[in-house]
Amino acid sequence: MEAGKSSSQSQTELEQIKQLHDLILQAAGEGLYGLDCEGKTTFVNPAAARMLGWETDALIGQPMHSLHHHTRADGSPFPREECPIYAAFKDGIVHHVEDEVFWRKDGSSFPVEYTSTPIIENGELAGAVVVFKDISERKQAEQELRQAYAEVEQMKGRLEAENIYLQEEIKVERNFAGIVGQSHAVQQVLHQIELVAPTDASVLISGESGTGKELIACAIHEQSTRNERPLIRVNCAAIPRELFESEFFGHVKGAFTGALKDRTGRFELANGGTIFLDEVGEIPMELQSKLLRVLQEGQFERVGEEKTRTIDVRVVAASNRDLKEDIESRRFREDLYFRLNVFPVEAVPLRNRIDDIPLLATHFITLVCRRLNRPEPNLTQTNIRQLQAYQWPGNIRELQNVIERALIVSKGRRLQFSLPSEGIETDTVYTGSAGEIAEDVTFPETERLARDRANILTALRITNGKISSKDGAAELLGIKPTTLASRMKSLGVEKPK
Repeated sequence: MEAGKSSSQSQTELEQIKQLHDLILQAAGEGLYGLDCEGKTTFVNPAAARMLGWETDALIGQPMHSLHHHTRADGSPFPREECPIYAAFKDGIVHHVEDEVFWRKDGSSFPVEYTSTPIIENGELAGAVVVFKDISERKQAEQELRQAYAEVEQMKGRLEAENIYLQEEIKVERNFAGIVGQSHAVQQVLHQIELVAPTDASVLISGESGTGKELIACAIHEQSTRNERPLIRVNCAAIPRELFESEFFGHVKGAFTGALKDRTGRFELANGGTIFLDEVGEIPMELQSKLLRVLQEGQFERVGEEKTRTIDVRVVAASNRDLKEDIESRRFREDLYFRLNVFPVEAVPLRNRIDDIPLLATHFITLVCRRLNRPEPNLTQTNIRQLQAYQWPGNIRELQNVIERALIVSKGRRLQFSLPSEGIETDTVYTGSAGEIAEDVTFPETERLARDRANILTALRITNGKISSKDGAAELLGIKPTTLASRMKSLGVEKPK
């Protein structure tokens, strides 16, 4: 009787334990299911059935691998013999996998982490129990973290590129500390800068080579609300045609041969600031439409990348060519011209502001002497008259080069200027590019002789016909009196009475 009661109590206790286990399986948030040695399902908890999209009863007795583990994440087949879940009841080892996918009934998949633990009964492998969980949220968080890290790396790369660019800018000798001049023409330019600088309007600076167009662009940027961000300078005439798009907008690694890493373009470097496009007329026609899009929409793509980037950049452009003629000859887009030419500014040639030559000459003497660590020489009235008598086809750049050469070759505190029209070899005066030399100082023989004759007559007029005395024409021209007399005879110039 007692034994029977004990057996009944034991049965009840076993049923209670089973119910408790069932309740635990029902309440568990993780997916659980059991397998026999054939890989068929013996039990499934509701969480597992819900995640897999099946009814619990429909999974019992089914081969689980063929239902939810048949394919890898990339869609390639996952053979049954390679399944870590089934391996547990073959080798008796716990298998833990952190990065696979399970497939739902509707054909969709989700990332999982699971453990397959062997079941041993009477010393023999009887199956396995599998515990898994959906790690979609964790994967999304990891993806967001990777994306944030990539953005940080991108920002780091941009800052590094900007730093390298700014360091290169610092190394470039700046031969000005501001716009030097008091002439009416310069005051007009300064007034235009004052008007347009506080706005975001695009500016087109026109003018001859060497008139200080870049200096005007710097002044516009420095007086704008963007002056805390960089002014990025781009010399369009110095960029190879095939590299324009990469130089402007950047590229991604592998975009073309030689693209070994991602590169930030000049427009992206200028984000929030100003970009100065010098010699804008040199931009190829095929790129002008993309530049127009940046001006209109503030959007672009790096070379080799489909991602659209958005920027906020003010554009200041410059050209020493007549862009209207380029429009007529179909070398420049008319719509781009009007987009750039919202506010035109004209840089004044030096021959139209000769009153500024004494100030400019003094300014350049101070800068060059400081760089060469030399005492400043005296700038005489004869020096000034000589400089003002010249036409300066190379403008301010030519004036600076002439002064620097005079400081190098002059002895003591007396300056002697050598100008091209006085028969001095041009390559000893100019330090600009070959194109500038050919444009500015290569003349036909008849024109050169006419220029020499005109300069001699001007010097004689300024000095009242004096040739060899102090402040005479020979000194003004920087040549010996005997040389001047010989040249006057060959050119048919008579000494004025």
